[in-house]
Amino acid sequence: MNRREFLGASALTIPSAYYMGIVAGPVFAVAETTDTIKNAKVTYFDARPGARSRDVGFDSDGMVWYCGQADGTLTRLDPDNGELHPVSLGENAAPHGVVLGPDNAMWVTEGGQNAIARVDPATDAVTLIPLPAEFADANLNTGIFDHDGIYWFTGQNGVYGRVDPVSQEIEVWPSPQGPGPYGITVTPQGDIWYASLAGSHIANIDRTNGSARIVTPPTKEQGARRVWSNSEGKLWVSEWLSGQVSEYDPKADTWRAWRLPGNDPLPYSVYVDEHDKDWLTDFDADAIVHFDPDTEEFSSFPSNKADADVRQMAGRKGEAWGGESGTDMIVRIQFDEAETTPS
Repeated sequence: MNRREFLGASALTIPSAYYMGIVAGPVFAVAETTDTIKNAKVTYFDARPGARSRDVGFDSDGMVWYCGQADGTLTRLDPDNGELHPVSLGENAAPHGVVLGPDNAMWVTEGGQNAIARVDPATDAVTLIPLPAEFADANLNTGIFDHDGIYWFTGQNGVYGRVDPVSQEIEVWPSPQGPGPYGITVTPQGDIWYASLAGSHIANIDRTNGSARIVTPPTKEQGARRVWSNSEGKLWVSEWLSGQVSEYDPKADTWRAWRLPGNDPLPYSVYVDEHDKDWLTDFDADAIVHFDPDTEEFSSFPSNKADADVRQMAGRKGEAWGGESGTDMIVRIQFDEAETTPS
């Protein structure tokens, strides 16, 4: 079994949780249960050596898929036994983001071949949908499906676009302020938003004509890297350069922001779970950080290795997942969040 577990671990509020009693082989740790999150269990799964495991997604059978940016694969992980099944995406492949489509296929931003890749989990068949020639070297980043089943994606070198998974027709637009489009999300209302790292803004894409409307956070040069919608349509943004996580309410056009714990936090990614709690990754602390917007409390889950570099978080009910690109491991946190009274 290619996995190691921290059983019964739970994070301390604000300061990092320190894992105790680490031994060779299976790893066990116990820390206090807090008012924010209870009975957390942290499990590490080995990825393929040299894969640079990064973004993760989930198929309809409960399997976990991760992008091997350095080995050119999309690899299936069985969380029951840690078994790996790699699928090669082609010569020079360097996949970045992965998400399950309405056709039960895994859809990948395949930056190495400047294409959107469709992987059939049943047959391992790979279909490449190349970007138009005028958008060469888009540095493809992240994708998401809207409520109509259309796939939307970003390219950090200054593009965003969409693919109809039925016809496989692709449309691409230049971003209004050039390089930067990174994370992307869809709200419960069906709106598409992306975050621009280089542009330090978020933008709303008009699905009818492809135009983008920029919204600039109050913190200048904050480096908005990733964005995720909660159940109300409020947007949570990880600000790489400011050390903050921020919330934007599109209805009220208002912002709130909180700085992560530590002297020099570097929040890379953000994921909002089914309870509208936030999961972030902090490169400076080598940690996954849980944030409860109701209590405004942070809880930290440090990696057991240096330079973990979790570049994306995703999840499903009761679980938060990330790929440690610096250690070639996949991390899962199973959690039981305490009930809180909204402020």
